[in-house]
Amino acid sequence: MTTLVLHRGSLRANPYERWLADHDEKIVLLGSAEQLALFGEELPTGAPYLHAEVLPHYDTGERVLERAAELVEEFGVTDVVACQEYDILRAALLRERFGLPGQRPDSAVVYRDKWEMKRAAVRAGIPVADHVLLRTGADLDAFAERHGLPVVVKPRRGVLSIGVSVLRTAAELAGWRAGTELTGPDGEPEWLAEAFVEGSMCHVDGTVLDGRIATLWPSRYLYALADFRDRGGRVDIALDTADPLARRLAAFGEKVLAAFGGPEHFAFHIEVFVTADGDLVLCEAASRAGGAGVRDVQRALFGFDPMEYPVRRQLGLPVEPGPRRDPALIAGQLLFTKRPGVLRALPDPALMPEGVVKYTTYAEVGESVRDASHSGDFLAAFVVTGADRADCESRIRAVETWFTSGLAID
Repeated sequence: MTTLVLHRGSLRANPYERWLADHDEKIVLLGSAEQLALFGEELPTGAPYLHAEVLPHYDTGERVLERAAELVEEFGVTDVVACQEYDILRAALLRERFGLPGQRPDSAVVYRDKWEMKRAAVRAGIPVADHVLLRTGADLDAFAERHGLPVVVKPRRGVLSIGVSVLRTAAELAGWRAGTELTGPDGEPEWLAEAFVEGSMCHVDGTVLDGRIATLWPSRYLYALADFRDRGGRVDIALDTADPLARRLAAFGEKVLAAFGGPEHFAFHIEVFVTADGDLVLCEAASRAGGAGVRDVQRALFGFDPMEYPVRRQLGLPVEPGPRRDPALIAGQLLFTKRPGVLRALPDPALMPEGVVKYTTYAEVGESVRDASHSGDFLAAFVVTGADRADCESRIRAVETWFTSGLAID
């Protein structure tokens, strides 16, 4: 049995050899040259890796899917594993082409293509913001005239908030329209416009195992996702188990999963607006674990990696301990995105406030740091736990004060 792993990101964060240590499985890895260099990692060479290679232009290059198909044939691949957004549809296309088990394009496209996602939501009676597929600049002008400003524009198949803009003035709208190619080389529209939704943003995360929801719990962002160059701490905390909004969001997430479908085993991340009137409006959904530290919070809430368990079940391996629907405690994250300059100092870890279960820095003292390029481009990240949401937030604010007071960057 041979598994092809399509991988973008840190290999240390996804230790496939450990996840599958009790499985007589060979691994063929195809990854991103840019990401390997970014994380300063090397390709694995020992067992269970049968072969490992990286390609340049991994995020957008057509060669990735072609090379993956060649590896399927060369090594007799029997399963394809994909945990990152860029690879979900690629893996589905490979499974369909070679008759392999797992998610197929029909459900992968719904989670990957925001236009198809919104169409599926509308068919299921799930509220979404008014939206339009942009074929010409006139489409954007007409949409803004109908709905007013601000208008949100986003790539149809974007990730990590890259390319998302909130156009608040007529000048911003005209400038964006003039500088953006709305269609791809094949003539297909590549951008959407949406009406701006006033309110807060929550997200519902969890796992589906053996065709059933195994874990599912909502959290609330206390920051604007698209503004990844803000300099303050970006806070995101799970809701209390007794919070009525948590139950409403959980039911909303279940409705989205029922409408969109998916494979027998997968992680999910569903973003939901909560309007000032308390209405729930779907923003986006993904059939993979949440990014920007959400995965670490889920691990703190439920005791396992939401990427690991679906991979193990996909390959027929057991998962222990058994998942539970509600968290045993409340966890949240505190994120600081990169800002340009030379990192002169970080705070003393010995003085770190209580409650921190994970602390990661992504630059070293003396290093020249570039500005953040996407919402997951961190300078530092914390996962903090507490007895309830209020306790967790109090601890997060203490950590924020400790970190910012000890940080020096020119």
